[in-house]
Amino acid sequence: MTRRSFPSTIARAVEHEIVIKKSRFIAHVAPVTSPDEADDVISEVRRIHWDARHNCTAMVTGVLGDQARSSDDGEPSGTAGIPMLEVLRRRELTDLVAVVTRYFGGIKLGAGGLVRAYSTAVSEALDAATLLRRESLALVTIDVPHADAGRLDNLLRDWALQHGARFDEPTYGAAVTLALRVPPAELDRLQADVAAASSGSLVPQVGDETIVDVPAD
Repeated sequence: MTRRSFPSTIARAVEHEIVIKKSRFIAHVAPVTSPDEADDVISEVRRIHWDARHNCTAMVTGVLGDQARSSDDGEPSGTAGIPMLEVLRRRELTDLVAVVTRYFGGIKLGAGGLVRAYSTAVSEALDAATLLRRESLALVTIDVPHADAGRLDNLLRDWALQHGARFDEPTYGAAVTLALRVPPAELDRLQADVAAASSGSLVPQVGDETIVDVPAD
């Protein structure tokens, strides 16, 4: 089974400034969970930089990156928002917004110069961002007797590292519940390995798949 690929996102907001022919271009890129949250970020940047000539924007949202919007905010049509959006698309990113604030330096850049400036500002800001990959992982829980919990915990942590899974924190009750988020293609392997490690006494319970953010390699 081939893993389905999803657009990536970023871990936290980044700000980056470049200066071209005395014009300042201040790029602010931030992770968001919805268009409304993106609008809140845009409003805050515009509040801070109320005296700037332009605050141009681009956003992509949705797990599949299927919602997008951009604005030139007074720059010549097609010279700011769309080039910024193309950077986000080219890098296969979603759930983020980019705002580039321009303080005009008195020298006109021309259409080509503007496209390059806005694209470069966003691209360099993203170079400094922490990238998060997105994967669809199935939640798997295993109830383990307290006496065996330490051994199974160590075994499953190692297993997770080798099979692209994520290990959640255990919960403690009458038994210890170990939890992993596992790529669907690895579920059969996990079932077999747990059976082998427990002589068939432990049975993993497979729950729903969820989209999980994981640090990029």
